[in-house]
Amino acid sequence: FNYRATHHMAENGFYKFLNWFDERAWYPLGRIVGGTVYPGLMITASSIHYILNSLNIPVHIRDICVFLAPVFSGFTSLAAYGLTKELWNERAGLFAAVMMAIVPGYTSRSVAGSYDNEGIAIFALIFTYFLWIKSIKTGSLFWSSCTALSYFYMVSAWGGYVFIINLIPLHVFVLLLMGRYSKRIYVAYTSFFILGLIMSMQIPFVGFQPVRTSEHMAAAGVFALLQAYSALLFIKYNSAGVNLGRLFLFATVGAAGVVFLVVVALTYAGYIAPWSGRFYSLWDTGYAKVHIPIIASVSEHQPTTWVSFFFDLHINVCMFPYGVWLLINKINDERTFIVLYAVSAVYFAGVMVRLMLTLTPVVVILSSIAFSTTFDKYLYYDEDEEESEVSDNSKKEIIISPSKKKDRSKHKEESKQKTQSEHNVGDVGSNVKSMIVMVLTMLLMMFAVHSTWVTGSAYSSPSVVLASSNPDGSRTVLDDFREAYYWLRQNTHDNARIMSWWDYGYQIAGMANRTTLVDNNTWNNSHIALVGKAMSSNETAAYKIMRELDVDYVLIIFGGAIGYSGDDINKFLWMVRIAEGEHPKEIKESEYFTPNGEFRVDRLGSPTLLNCLMYKMSYYKFGLMQMDFRTPSGYDRTRNAEIGNKDFTLDVLEEAYTTEHWLVRIYKVREPSNRVKSLEPKRHDSGIKKKSKYYSKKTSKRKRGQIKNKLKIHKGKKSKKSKSKGKKKQ
Repeated sequence: FNYRATHHMAENGFYKFLNWFDERAWYPLGRIVGGTVYPGLMITASSIHYILNSLNIPVHIRDICVFLAPVFSGFTSLAAYGLTKELWNERAGLFAAVMMAIVPGYTSRSVAGSYDNEGIAIFALIFTYFLWIKSIKTGSLFWSSCTALSYFYMVSAWGGYVFIINLIPLHVFVLLLMGRYSKRIYVAYTSFFILGLIMSMQIPFVGFQPVRTSEHMAAAGVFALLQAYSALLFIKYNSAGVNLGRLFLFATVGAAGVVFLVVVALTYAGYIAPWSGRFYSLWDTGYAKVHIPIIASVSEHQPTTWVSFFFDLHINVCMFPYGVWLLINKINDERTFIVLYAVSAVYFAGVMVRLMLTLTPVVVILSSIAFSTTFDKYLYYDEDEEESEVSDNSKKEIIISPSKKKDRSKHKEESKQKTQSEHNVGDVGSNVKSMIVMVLTMLLMMFAVHSTWVTGSAYSSPSVVLASSNPDGSRTVLDDFREAYYWLRQNTHDNARIMSWWDYGYQIAGMANRTTLVDNNTWNNSHIALVGKAMSSNETAAYKIMRELDVDYVLIIFGGAIGYSGDDINKFLWMVRIAEGEHPKEIKESEYFTPNGEFRVDRLGSPTLLNCLMYKMSYYKFGLMQMDFRTPSGYDRTRNAEIGNKDFTLDVLEEAYTTEHWLVRIYKVREPSNRVKSLEPKRHDSGIKKKSKYYSKKTSKRKRGQIKNKLKIHKGKKSKKSKSKGKKKQ
């Protein structure tokens, strides 16, 4: 979808993009793209395309989209260097730049071909934090304005901008609690908040959310508190000879309470929207599954496992706590910010896999500080020992006055003591130092090898092409997705409507160029629930829904033949839960489980499951297939079970296409018959007695019947009257 939108902007311009109505999405509703998307990614790629073509460098917009993420990953490394340098020193900054370039947690969105919002948003995130640190250290209006501009770019690129607009106010609030208030903080935050608020409201998709939603109220509350605190501080300093210590404290607490009560009152009155479901799901991991299953159904919204932390961060996981301890040991205004960033990012990344993207930069920065500090300590050598080993031939006799010699020796002694205090590692020999340096070097080499392997094996393959490794080391490429989309593009009419689960909506619209009912935008939960209801109903009820939505084809993903675990049967319960949320009378999740509470596809499975549309589309004719001699026919390799319903036919669908490995199956919706057999039950007996059977009373002699007074007709003779009439006429 991002490529389709960028191509439309490059071809038609920005204003037509804002007013673009995409009729191929969310049929029959459609979608106004300009008001339902963050346009920063499209604007960035289209601007680069316009500049290059203005310089007579003909580059297709597709090539820019492919290489945009790697280019911005370089900018991200530079931003990481600048941020780490401001926090610690240049050596740690170089470590951070190198590690940021190869860490798997970021390369998952920065490889070539990964054209997604996060590819530029992570750069905007780190660069905004770098500019915020600069504005805090200098108290300059220039750096604060630059921070607001960078924040505006972040708002245009990704919905994760909410993390920035909550973390920076938290930093200011904590500094107030620590008693570290200064004019620098006042200038930096006040100018950033006002400019950032005004600019963020210029994004159509954001609109008035910064002043109407609870997610942004923390920033407004801290802004009001900062003004009240500054006013009270001004009164205190200008009230000479009056002790206002306790009064100042009570007034500050009272101002904070008033701000809080005002926000609560406005929320209760309906002027401020309450917390969204996505925000609640960050604090209560079970909230989304119960109340908003569409959020919980996304794999990126699941809690993060320990394996994922090591897979994406490797040795940085171990060095990260040491970096936090170093910053806390030498805390100041800017280091307070990075500690708050680290603590909050660790929590949110543990709740949601997708937020590993926000954790990766701070882990890299803090582990770089830890590595740099350790190398500084154990690579330190004594200059006096080196000078004693210098040969006599290299010495030069220099005549120095006694006073200058005394000052120089004093300065040298002071610098030596300072250096030794910074690099004090106790009574450690040179061999031990060398061993520690070698171990750290080996760990860094292993990190580089691990990052290369992860990037190549896990993050370099496109999502529409599956690859598996064979026992002999060779790789098998499964291209069923592109095969199915190409078939749709070539064998269906241009206005064909395709019904599928929302995971494949963008791919069908982009690669098959066909109209879809739902897609990955997930802005309309009721429409997705209607598709889920059709998938989880029997054929009769599903056909009624499909006819109402003008569906021509149905596309599903089935992995039972090859053991692919990401198919629609494994996602089926989420379809049921989402449909139950909107249609609780027709769909009940409990009906799809066995009496023992098991979800089974074999003969012990629930009758409701074995007769629903999704089950029949997935296993149609699969019961006739025997994969090998060790398993019976109809054996599902993903669920490791023999399917329970093999012998059935489809009444309202007909198989249109199945890919080579049975991964994608496409069905055509049949047209209604001329005369449809009534599905309504026959009428009950009305209670009226039927007439007895009629028996003829005619005897065997009278069965032939007679006509009384029958006229006799003599053929060939005319009567006299008729002859006389004929003569008169002549």
